[in-house]
Amino acid sequence: CLRTSSARQAKMQAQQANAKLEAYWASLRVTHASIPGAVNCLTPQAVPDFAVPKGHDHDQPDLKQALQLYLDLKGKNRPKSFEAAATRTCNYLIGVAGNKPLGDYTRSDALKFREWLVDRSLTGSSVTRNFSYLKAVFNFAVSEYALDVTNPFIGVYHDRQAGVIKRQPIPIESIKLVQAQCRQVDDDMRWLVALLSDTGMRLAEGAGLLKTDIHLDCGIPFVRIQRHPWRGLKTRSSERDVPLVGDALWAAERALRAQSDSVFAFPRYNQSTTTAANSASAALNKWLKHYVPAGCTMHSFRHSMRDRLRAVECPAEIIDQIGGWQTDGIGHSYGTGSPISVLQRQLMKIA
Repeated sequence: CLRTSSARQAKMQAQQANAKLEAYWASLRVTHASIPGAVNCLTPQAVPDFAVPKGHDHDQPDLKQALQLYLDLKGKNRPKSFEAAATRTCNYLIGVAGNKPLGDYTRSDALKFREWLVDRSLTGSSVTRNFSYLKAVFNFAVSEYALDVTNPFIGVYHDRQAGVIKRQPIPIESIKLVQAQCRQVDDDMRWLVALLSDTGMRLAEGAGLLKTDIHLDCGIPFVRIQRHPWRGLKTRSSERDVPLVGDALWAAERALRAQSDSVFAFPRYNQSTTTAANSASAALNKWLKHYVPAGCTMHSFRHSMRDRLRAVECPAEIIDQIGGWQTDGIGHSYGTGSPISVLQRQLMKIA
């Protein structure tokens, strides 16, 4: 009997017991192994006691070791931001409570960490994100090492809405005004704005496109959003084909016809080994704010896309496929999704 009603706690205790038993059986096999030429020459020895933990410092990984294990096993084929965020959060905790064996962290450390984050004026969502990374690293190491350790960072209360500003969608009248301005200015920055306005793609997704990602010489023009070494994608569902309609089609045509030797559709933001999405965001938001309500940014085009598609009664599953959002439910992972002709028909209703 493990004397707990918690499935999570029972699993941890069972893994620890199993690890001890495996070590015990291994020690017996080594101690009593048959050695050629040594029959009756060895005195049976006591079973070594290394299977029993002898202290945190010796048997448990510290936070840095747990982080490295997490990144080695979970960080494969993940964007650089995944490693950077997990490392940053663990370094925050080390600065507050030190680098200790996992079992030495206490609830007091968790509360100090929360107060430190709040004192830095982080929003509620940022505090939540830091705790999420920390819990993931901690739980993964506890599971891998079969430790009998309780995660003190679980269930720490904080105000999740503190300082959070909800992004507002751009009204359709403002979208039309922005699109008209894009056609009037007619340069590469405005082409990127127009492309996002009628596709709902993320700014980094558009800025990092190759010219070969844009397909116009086919029955249904579309843009293929896929991973590249210089620009990763946020989720697996972000890989998708989005039909080009309205001003997005105009922008794609202009980008392909531009007199440039670059393989990139928007070479301005691909001068180094990574797409300069932050630079693009700063420059385009500075221009955009003159034509949209306060609080609206380039990312607001994605919020507007959902509302525009809802307004024409587009099914939620198709909305998710167009925007690259994750659709909940195991059934949605079956098949390859709706054909591109269906996506085009829905987008034509809002173009």
